[in-house]
Formats: sequence, C-alpha cells, structure tokens
Amino acid sequence: MYGVLDTRTTPRATFRGCQTSPRANARHASTIVTRAAVVDAASVSTPFDVAGARAAVARTQGKVGLMSPGGPTPLERAPRLSEALGVDLYIKRDDCTGLASGGNKTRKLEYLLAQALEMYPDGDCVVMTQGATQSNHARQTAAAAAKLGMKCHILLENRTGRSDENYTRNGNVLLDDLFGATRESRPSGMNMNEELERVADEWRARGEKVFTIVGGGSCPTGALGYVEAALEFTEQAAEQLVDFDYFVHATGSAGTQAGLAVGFGLIQSPVKLLGFGVRMPKDIQETNVFNLATRTAAGLGLDPASVVTRDDIVADSSYVGQGYGIPAPSTIDAIRMFATHEGILLDPVYSGKGAAGLIDYAKRGLFPKGAKVCFLHTGGAVSLHGYLDAFVDDHATTAS
Repeated sequence: MYGVLDTRTTPRATFRGCQTSPRANARHASTIVTRAAVVDAASVSTPFDVAGARAAVARTQGKVGLMSPGGPTPLERAPRLSEALGVDLYIKRDDCTGLASGGNKTRKLEYLLAQALEMYPDGDCVVMTQGATQSNHARQTAAAAAKLGMKCHILLENRTGRSDENYTRNGNVLLDDLFGATRESRPSGMNMNEELERVADEWRARGEKVFTIVGGGSCPTGALGYVEAALEFTEQAAEQLVDFDYFVHATGSAGTQAGLAVGFGLIQSPVKLLGFGVRMPKDIQETNVFNLATRTAAGLGLDPASVVTRDDIVADSSYVGQGYGIPAPSTIDAIRMFATHEGILLDPVYSGKGAAGLIDYAKRGLFPKGAKVCFLHTGGAVSLHGYLDAFVDDHATTAS
C-alpha cells in the first residue's frame, strides 16, 4: 500500500538503540553524525515514488559509509541458470557490498553504527553483538568496527552443536579474529539477545562504553538498510527495463525481509516478496518479520497498515533441513548449481537454502514459465571454509 507520512511524530526518537532492552543504548543518544539529506516531512511526496521514499528514510536516520563506492550492488542476469530453471533469473549481488567479503549485514550496519557514532562521536566504544559460530553478521560487524576505529566483542552461540576445529576456527571465525574482535562462546538454546545485554551491563559496570546490536542487526534501525535496498533494486529494474514478478531471498533474523517489505510497500511495488526460512517454522518466521516490518514503518512516521499487511509476508521454511546451520542435500546441490552454472558462490547457512527453495519452486512449476525472478544473494561464502565436510560427503550430489 502507499504510505502517508505522519508529520505529527518525531521518528528519530523511535530509532534509539537496537537491543532487546532500550535502556542500554538509548540513554547515550546525542546528535546525528551523518545524514544523506535533511528533509522536511511536508516536502515528501505522497503517495511515495522512489525519491520520496528515500527522503522519508533519510530524514529519520543518518548512516555511515561502509559499502563499496561507485554505485549500487550489481543486478545481473543469470543466463545459464535461467535456461536450466525455465525462469528469467536475475541476481541482486549483495555479496558485493564490499566490506569484509560482502554480505547483507553491511547495509544494516551503515545505519546501526551511525547511531553508535552519534552516541560516542569519538568512536571510543565497544560494539558488542551476538550470532551463531559461523555468523556473517559477526564478521561484518567486526570489520565495520575496525574500519571505524571501534572495538568489537562478539558472543557466539554453538547453535549447531559442532565442535570440530574446521567449524569453530575457520571461515568467519578466523576473520573475526583477524579484524581484532574479541569473542566468547555460549551453548545452544540461550536467549542470546538477553545474554548480550547481561554481558554488556557487566562491561558497563566496569567503565566500558558499550553499544549493543541484536543478532543479525535485525531491529527497526537495521531494517532501514533493506528499505533502501528495495528502492535501489526498483531503480535498477527500471533502468534495465525489467518488470520483475518475484523477489526471492533467504530469511533468518527477520531484518532483511522486514526492510524489503516496507521498502516495496512504500512505493506499492507489484513485485511479490518470497522468503525461504533458514531456522524458524513458517508461522513464527512470518510473525517475526511482520512485527519488525510494522515497527520499522512506524519508526518512519507512517501508519504501518498503509505500508505492509500480514499477507505481504511469506516465508516458506520447507528447506531448513535438520536445522539452522546444517546444510541439507538440497542446500549443497544449490551451492554446486550456482557455482557450476554462473561461477557464483553461495553459503551453506542462508543463501544456499534460499537458492534451494528457488530451484525447487522453479522445477515444480510454482513460478509461471518465463517469470522474471530476482534472487537476493545475501553473501556469506566465507563460511564455506568451515563446512569442508559437507562438500566431501558421498551423499552430496551435483545438480544438473
């Protein structure tokens, strides 16, 4: 639906902090450090075009520059996969965001770390976050903190139960260390966002300045990165004269899908958003995404019901397999297929499972023949180095 700005609100107040408990970061807020544009709400056109939607985001929260300079991430056609799958497939290459081997979390961190810098203008703080052992979010957060001269501390949850050295020391974990982050481990099953705040409070009690970021950066502030990405994609599609039918992606901590839903909703895009879950059951995942999308829209000073509805949120969790971070045979086949057909590397936790869903839908005819489909590559190929066993297993097969 089209959105209408509510000029009676002060949206910046809604975007204070990105943690389970607002007490921690919010009390340190001061002034914004970087803003793409300062826009009077009354000057934003309604219903929104892309420029108006960008203005709504810009007036709400500034950002720091972490993406590669020179323009948006590529939107490129995948001709060999298109031929194999019977759809007209394009890939939005957010594996090319540029920071620390790329990935979707960089977009979120541009907004989140702008908040950190408005609270601590000198950057003299510890950025603290949490994720699974092979967390792409943790790796990108560590790199961003290093780039901005901040310290970084990470809590890593052993969500898969694996203890082998290849998994616990290689891939993203190795890069966490190279970026100078400190880390500690936690067993599976904890409420990691609550544990994050508990540890942060301990550090604050001994005099540290701590800025916490929830897992995946999935909060209204972080979701702005994918509000912006939806607008960027829309501009690229128009430039390439492609009318897309579907925008397909992996969905986990909810922030990417929530931001996309709001971004497409602001401009009433006809593109159907389709998420493939990597962890939670379908109903829980869709509820999590919808709740975050409504909070994100409200933070922009909008009536959420005018932007996103529950029916806009679809998350098919049929391709999770045995659980989070455990690649199913269809995951491995999807990774091999993208690699051998297009020379593109996916990851075994997120994009591989999203691609497995895409491939299966295409082969089962769930996309109309010749449908124009965009697959969002969220990055994460670094984690392949922690999954050697998955690619030497005799059960892994090569997709045709």
